[in-house]
Amino acid sequence: MSCVPPDGPDFTPDPRRWRAFAVCLVAGFMSLLDVSIVNVALPSMRTGLGATESQLQWVVSGYALAFGLVLVPSGRLGDVRGRRPVFIAGVALFTLASAVCGLAPSAHWLVVARLVQGVAGGMINPQVSGFVQQLFRGAERGKAFGLLGATIGLSTAVGPLTGGALIALFGTDHGWRAVFFVNVPVGVVAVALAFRLLPAPHPSGRKESLDPVGVALLGAGVLAILLPLVQNRSWAGNGKWLLVPAGLALLGAFVLWERRYEARGKEPMVALGLFRRRSYALGAGIALVYFGGFTAIFFILALYLQVGLGYTALQSGLAVTPFALGSAVASALGGRAVTRLGRPLVTAGLVAVVAGLVVTDVLVAAAGSGSMGVPVGWAICPSLLVAGIGSGLVISPNITLTLAEVPVERAGSAGGVLQTGQRIGSAVGIAVVGAVFFDTLVAQHGDWTAAVRAGLWVSVAVVAVALAIALTDLWTARRARARESRSQTVLVRSPER
Repeated sequence: MSCVPPDGPDFTPDPRRWRAFAVCLVAGFMSLLDVSIVNVALPSMRTGLGATESQLQWVVSGYALAFGLVLVPSGRLGDVRGRRPVFIAGVALFTLASAVCGLAPSAHWLVVARLVQGVAGGMINPQVSGFVQQLFRGAERGKAFGLLGATIGLSTAVGPLTGGALIALFGTDHGWRAVFFVNVPVGVVAVALAFRLLPAPHPSGRKESLDPVGVALLGAGVLAILLPLVQNRSWAGNGKWLLVPAGLALLGAFVLWERRYEARGKEPMVALGLFRRRSYALGAGIALVYFGGFTAIFFILALYLQVGLGYTALQSGLAVTPFALGSAVASALGGRAVTRLGRPLVTAGLVAVVAGLVVTDVLVAAAGSGSMGVPVGWAICPSLLVAGIGSGLVISPNITLTLAEVPVERAGSAGGVLQTGQRIGSAVGIAVVGAVFFDTLVAQHGDWTAAVRAGLWVSVAVVAVALAIALTDLWTARRARARESRSQTVLVRSPER
């Protein structure tokens, strides 16, 4: 069974496609929000459940691990068996797990429920990008990816604000439960609407394997790489880093297996030929690196504002809201313009992010020393707005360009690979930036301003690498066009000679 009809010139747009896509966005936002919303609720969980540091770490990292592990397999499952049933199962499981999280009588229950919640979130998100490829064509697809990018940016940045508001509303002891309960009514409505609006699978007449060996090799490789990164602060000793080369070896074995599997005439979980498409390989690389710099910003700013400066969770969330607003607006606009402007739009966005973060560092230094006469939270609003606008011009246009040449029947697994790279990039970025942040804090004898500035500069360096990749691509493309122009000129003139 395949979840899509043939993608040809006879494509007829589904008249309910925008309403169906709205359901996808709501579910995607709900699952991505839970990546960041829990961070500000950790102190409330410690008070309400008596959770240990290790358990709190697993509440955060367990979700990220489970989420990242199932992205590609669930994307492939949706491609082969149908996106609607996988999407509905993911939303239903996420809703149930959210209710269990909110009712958890102990920290152990909460950790297990968060793992299940992460699995469900990983089931949902590849189907969303797959449905974009399935439901839309041309400029409409860019618009849809723009809205998806706005959803990703908003969910990442608005999480701390939403969590802080719920805790302020329901109190320290029980506010963390509201963080999970808020998903339940949204999930119930999303399941009902998904049954009604999402397109049903179309039988393809052939039986396709789900490549269980490929699933096991990829899952083990991703787990080995992510585990020491997400557990960096709570897992003592350097022995954990041996898992990283082991994970890379497993990913190498996965690549060899996929090639062999495809050579035998079977459908692999990941079609490695996708990476021979320049648009996909380049976009996946930019996403991997950019998420390494971008997501770490909220991690270190939350620590700096709440622990270093004594802001409440709500105040800390409000301080980074300009980034969220800028990202949301720019993502929607960027999605509309990307089909006309192409990769230069992503490059311009990366330039704006680098500039915004550099200015943020300058403002943190000035406000932190008291020379500006305004609180840090207010001082950094304009620069975070610029960085947020730049981020919006990176995320959704890059998704559109990356998946533009991917066949619709491969959209789920291709989107899963792209998001897995983002999750790995985020984990690496938070681990590296966090290590620099805490090491500087110790070296500077508790100077929180020095620590956050050091972390910001690492984030700037990582985003600058993504910018270098984009600039290299523009230069290469320009040279290729120049060579093609010269060759055409020679062909035109040659008959005259």
